[in-house]
Amino acid sequence: MLAGLQLQHLRRDFISGITVGIVAIPLGMAFAMASGVKPEYGIYTTIIAGLIVSLLGGSRFQIAGPTGAFIPILLAVVLQYGYENLLIAGFMAGTFLVLMSFLRIGNLVHYIPRSVTIGFTTGIAVIIFTGQLGNLFGLNGMAQKQYFHENMLEFFQHLPTLNLYSLGIASIGIVSIVLIPKIAPRVPVLLVALLLPTFVSILFFPSQLDTIGTVFGGISQSLPTFHLPNITWTKINQLWGPAFAIASLGAIESLLSAVVADGMTKEKHHSNRELFGQGIANMITPLFGGIPATGAIARTATNIKSGAATRLSGVIHSIFVLLTLLLFAPYASHIPLAAMAPILMYVAWNMSQIKTFKALLKRKNSDSLVLVVTFLLTVFVNLTVAIPIGLLLAVLSFVKKKSELLQLQQEESFQQKSLDDNWSIHYKIFTIKGPLFFGTAQTFEQAIAHKLAGNPKTLIIDMTDVSLIDATGEEKFTIFVTTAQQNGYTILIAGLPNWGIELFQQSGLFDQLGMDAFFSDVDHAKQVVLEAS
Repeated sequence: MLAGLQLQHLRRDFISGITVGIVAIPLGMAFAMASGVKPEYGIYTTIIAGLIVSLLGGSRFQIAGPTGAFIPILLAVVLQYGYENLLIAGFMAGTFLVLMSFLRIGNLVHYIPRSVTIGFTTGIAVIIFTGQLGNLFGLNGMAQKQYFHENMLEFFQHLPTLNLYSLGIASIGIVSIVLIPKIAPRVPVLLVALLLPTFVSILFFPSQLDTIGTVFGGISQSLPTFHLPNITWTKINQLWGPAFAIASLGAIESLLSAVVADGMTKEKHHSNRELFGQGIANMITPLFGGIPATGAIARTATNIKSGAATRLSGVIHSIFVLLTLLLFAPYASHIPLAAMAPILMYVAWNMSQIKTFKALLKRKNSDSLVLVVTFLLTVFVNLTVAIPIGLLLAVLSFVKKKSELLQLQQEESFQQKSLDDNWSIHYKIFTIKGPLFFGTAQTFEQAIAHKLAGNPKTLIIDMTDVSLIDATGEEKFTIFVTTAQQNGYTILIAGLPNWGIELFQQSGLFDQLGMDAFFSDVDHAKQVVLEAS
């Protein structure tokens, strides 16, 4: 599992593992709290899922853990079903991911349109960002709601309870995030943005702010214990929808993260192995109280930039987070929630891909429509609705674009003057270009109908440039041929590729027309017609 490990790699993996571990600790706690659960559950997830994915995943440099993309789904599950059922949903999501790996559908994730991924990613970013406004301003009595508009209404209703101490502490975090990368780019900015405001609050106004300790009761300084969730058929029936949404989003994000790692390292990940590793991680993590996890793009990139050489860097990252939990957990209770808010807002801003969103929006085409619909549904409804509808719109857009590629035109007719000065038309040639499938079948049927009127009774159909024929297209073409034959026409097929001939053989159309009706090219078909006339 740690193939390729050499002594000279150990130092690089050690440094990168600790570096990404430092980044992962505040993120793990922040993502857990934003998901409506205790911060230590995010730490448990970072440790367990990070270790398993590093050993079993399909990318050598993948760092897994809780991510911002999961926050809306997990929070909705917690609010509707409770934390215990979130563990069941996470376990089921892991099962789905393992099934996906065995079904070898890892590569299919890459076919999700960019307009859909940018739409729901930006929508998630908006939810995360606005979800931290309460902690940023230190508002009292705000309740977490399932829907965006409900949370915004809560925010404005409680705005009069503004806590200037919280706003001041959050401002220190924001300034740290903005300035530290410019002054000291090698310093772990998120850790400083967490610790500096915390020290200031402890020194100057320790009792004026909500902290992890006052809200969540502190963080346990112990290893997570094994606990088997009470899984029943009723709960499976309730949770399969959210579980599948978690699995789908986890698959998308983990494979996108692996693709980013490939681009940075010039290596190639194994998609189905990655899904398997993610699945096992999400099946085991809930047994120790952890929340769903996936490959984290920012942490994976940090791992690579820090010099990671092998999978050992991810293992060291998990061990480092575990040791930090055992040694320093009690001190985490003093962290103000206002210090966590800028970190999550920073993550939301980075994942929003606002420049790409604006660029797609300016196109004012079907991609823009898919983008906006996916974004709005993500923000105002949820991901389980946004992604399927976004994909459906993208498919319909694709079908429409493909249907416009079909061309049907009369290329040529041959006329000959007889001894009595009458012209006789021996044949007409019609050319079909493009795909003949369910999206273009109706266009073909309407365009070809009037072609059967009049003479001649021999039609040469040039299918050299037909790129696709599906079952619907084959059915419409068969109907056309049958109708033409019933009206006394002779149909000749020219230039049909071998795959098309095999299709017509399987459907029976080849036997209906007869072997003599198929020609390698149009010239051959014309010659046979003229010789027979």
